[in-house]
Amino acid sequence: MSIAEATNHSTASPLTAADHARAMADYSRAGEARARTLGNRGPIRFDADGKLDPAILDSYWTHGFYVFEGVVGPEELAELRADVDAVLARAPVSPDSDAGRKDGILKPPYRWAKPLSDPVGGTNANNGRHPVEMLQPVLGEGGPAWTVELLDGNLHLMDAALRLYGHPGLLGVAAGILGDDFVPYNEVTFVKEAGLGPSVAWHQDGTTHWTAADWDMGAHGFNFMTQLYPSTAGNGVWVLPGSHKLGKADIRKLVARNGSDRIEGAVPMLAGAGDTIVTNRQLLHGSFANSSPDRRITLNEGFFPRKRVLGVTAKRLHGAVETYDQARIDARCRILLLAIDARRQRFPQETPYVYRPLAGREDENRFNETTRQTVLRNYNQRDMFI
Repeated sequence: MSIAEATNHSTASPLTAADHARAMADYSRAGEARARTLGNRGPIRFDADGKLDPAILDSYWTHGFYVFEGVVGPEELAELRADVDAVLARAPVSPDSDAGRKDGILKPPYRWAKPLSDPVGGTNANNGRHPVEMLQPVLGEGGPAWTVELLDGNLHLMDAALRLYGHPGLLGVAAGILGDDFVPYNEVTFVKEAGLGPSVAWHQDGTTHWTAADWDMGAHGFNFMTQLYPSTAGNGVWVLPGSHKLGKADIRKLVARNGSDRIEGAVPMLAGAGDTIVTNRQLLHGSFANSSPDRRITLNEGFFPRKRVLGVTAKRLHGAVETYDQARIDARCRILLLAIDARRQRFPQETPYVYRPLAGREDENRFNETTRQTVLRNYNQRDMFI
C-alpha cells in the first residue's frame, strides 16, 4: 500500500493496523538511516571539573536532542518496569470507572484513549498546540475499547521513578544544559502498548515564551525520556532535528507540503532499554499510532531554566492560570531533595547530587513515610507549565 493510499481519509476501506505498518515501512527505514548519521548518542560524560562534556552540549544544541546510552542498569530497569506494571495493573477498566478512587490522589493518574486513535490532533486540546490530525488505523475485532496512554505523577505513583528522578548523572546533565538553578516541570509516563498505542500529533511543547524579546533556543527547557523498552521507528517519538532553533513551526504548512502526517526530514529517536533521551521542548515532535509489535514505556521528567519561570504567569494545559513566585518554585523543588535522598538510600555506593538552590535544606527533606504523605503526595498539584 502506498503512503498516498494510506493517507486518504475518504477511502471506502478503513485503514487497518497492518495497512498502517506497511505504509510506515519505507518512511521508517529512511528516518532510521538519517538518525544514525547524527552522531548524537553515547554515555553521560563529564570533564575533570565535573562539567558536562562540551561535545555533548554542542550536539544537543545542534540537533535538539541527545541519546544517553546505558543510564539505567539492569537491576534498576527491572524495578522501574515492575513499578509501572503494578500501576497499570491497578488501572480501572475504563475512564468512567476511574471516578470513585479513594487513594487520596487529587489529579487522576490515568489518561485513556481509544486504541490507535489521535485524541488531540486537530482539536483545541492542550492549548491548541496539535493543529493537524494523525492517521488513525482501525483496531480489529476483539480488541479493547480503551487503552491507558499516560500516567500522571510518576514520583508519587512509583518509588522506583522517584529514585530515578534523583539520578546524579541526569541531574548533572540538567545543570549542564540549564545551569545549577534548573527547576522542575512535570513527570509523566507515556504508555504505547504494542498494536494499541495512540498517536501524539505533531507539536512543540512551549507555549509562553515564543515572542519574548530574549527568546532563545532553550527558552522552554527540556524533557528527559527514559526508555524502559527499546524506542523504535514504529513505537517511538519522531522529531525534526534543529527545529528548536527556528521559532514557532507552521505545522499545517509542513503537513500540507508533504501530503501526509509523515513530515520530510524527521527522524525517530532510537534508543535501547535503559537509555535516556534529552529532548528540547521547542523541538517539533510527535509519534504515530503504534501499529508495531513492540511496546514502549517512557518515563518523562521535564526541567526549565529558573529565569524562564520566576514571576511568569502561564495557562496550564487544562486552562488554569497561575503565577510562579519564589515560594511556589521552591515548594516544587523540594521533590528534588526527596528524590536525591530516596536514591541515596537505595544506591549508597553513588555520590548523591547536590542541588545548589536548596543546599542546606537536605535534613528537612529526607525521604521517609512522613515526607511521603506531607511533601510527595499530590506534589504534581504544583507542576509548572511554560
